[in-house]
Amino acid sequence: MRVTFYGAVREVTGSMHMIATGKDNILLDCGMYQGRRKDADRKNRIMPFDPAIITNLILSHAHIDHSGRLPLLTRDGFAGRIITTRATQDACCYMLPDSAHIQESDAAYLNYKVVRNILSKIKSGRGRPKSSANRMKEIKALLKKGKHQLNVDVINELAADYHLEAISPLYTISEAEHALTFFEGVPYGISVAVGMDSTCTFYDAGHILGSAISIIRTRVKGKRHTVCFSGDIGRFDKPILKDPTLNFSEDDREIDLLIMESTYGNRLHEPVQDMAPRLKQIINNTVERNGALLIPAFAFGRTQELLYVIHDLYNKNETPHIPVYVDSPLATRITEVFGEHPEMYDPETHADFLIGGDNPFMFNELNFTSSVDESMALMREKKPHIVISAAGMCEAGRILHHLRYKMHNPKNTILIVGYMAKHTLGRRILEEGQAYEKSGRKGKPPIMKLLNKEYPLAAQVAKIDGFSAHGDKDEMLRFIEKSNLKIKKIALVHGDVDQTLAFADTLKSKGHDVMVPKVGESIDLRH
Repeated sequence: MRVTFYGAVREVTGSMHMIATGKDNILLDCGMYQGRRKDADRKNRIMPFDPAIITNLILSHAHIDHSGRLPLLTRDGFAGRIITTRATQDACCYMLPDSAHIQESDAAYLNYKVVRNILSKIKSGRGRPKSSANRMKEIKALLKKGKHQLNVDVINELAADYHLEAISPLYTISEAEHALTFFEGVPYGISVAVGMDSTCTFYDAGHILGSAISIIRTRVKGKRHTVCFSGDIGRFDKPILKDPTLNFSEDDREIDLLIMESTYGNRLHEPVQDMAPRLKQIINNTVERNGALLIPAFAFGRTQELLYVIHDLYNKNETPHIPVYVDSPLATRITEVFGEHPEMYDPETHADFLIGGDNPFMFNELNFTSSVDESMALMREKKPHIVISAAGMCEAGRILHHLRYKMHNPKNTILIVGYMAKHTLGRRILEEGQAYEKSGRKGKPPIMKLLNKEYPLAAQVAKIDGFSAHGDKDEMLRFIEKSNLKIKKIALVHGDVDQTLAFADTLKSKGHDVMVPKVGESIDLRH
């Protein structure tokens, strides 16, 4: 049996690995790369194999860096099943079409800007002053339907007329919806066939709702091989979800190869119990400045955790009850998915909320923003409020527009509550914003480029590590050493190279057989 590592190898996004048994090719995840636009787009559009050779796919969870290229797979020849947990299947019903919508919208907006600029130059003439305000109004009226909707058909026609290289989305909404027809949701703890003489059993990974540790058992030429794919391992003792599984059934304990994430391979998070006090302090400080708190957050997982903690703070009257806006249609729908799966909540959530009939994700001050007009109005709101908006790494979505309206004002706070991959806008905001804070905010604030314009980052930048859905170094060690798995070999993936190599050194010092694969590298499993 051979395992080949195709994505999230010495980097964080783009999770994808293949198990080849000689009879079947079983794919683990099919994630999207996130980072520099051109670099990520190039990686995402090229599959390293023909999708038609894949027998079935095992999906660890619904985050886009693990699921985001599924529509490419199903569009280009894959004819098997996408096997995952039921909660992940429910979440992907919203996640994948939303991903396609963002890509379609971003492509349309970028094409609009290119066509607008060309028309502006043609109208004003080379070497002459830029178009007058009236002329620009005429151009925008031609390229838009109403105030906020783009006239995509006209934009595409003009791009063709002027022989402009139009940007196309990675996949369309209809292609994403087609991918959903391949899904099969199964419960935790139930063995399901994934190929000839190959089965998979899911265990709770504690990362996000429905996230799974996958145990894949195969029999090749009479010999049994077992691979454990950790997916993303969650934290211990966090609210809402149960802890990562440590107790595996007897048939699943002998592991030939553990494919293990290493996102925080050399870092420790703030203690879970510090999350609420830190958030309380940041809310109160922002309100004292009469500012707004802007939180870029993943629509799935992070948003619901924030709502849970804010709800609890409000119940205890530890902060002013300022309005809270979830400005993400996807987050609204995913919050509904959370409400449909209370069987996955931990005992504390049941005790604190459900037993009393209280929904942990709903409270009087909470507002879900649905329309673009509502979102635009919220951007101009001057009174203290909290906005939770996607996308979590600030690479797309409504968060970009909130940032351009709020990041220039020192009264406001931008709160980072999750991992920011290298080369993302979120990482630049975090690093340059915190450097500016450490300098005593001396001199001009750093400049951020978003939506092809530059904005000063004068807002306060804060970070809370405790909200991370990834286990830190100690928690990953706890999974490896405190579970009842007997592991022969470990392959570390899903981590920036410095984190992965550091975690490999830690594991080797404890006597584990560890490898850090490179992109396209394979390992043969033999007894």
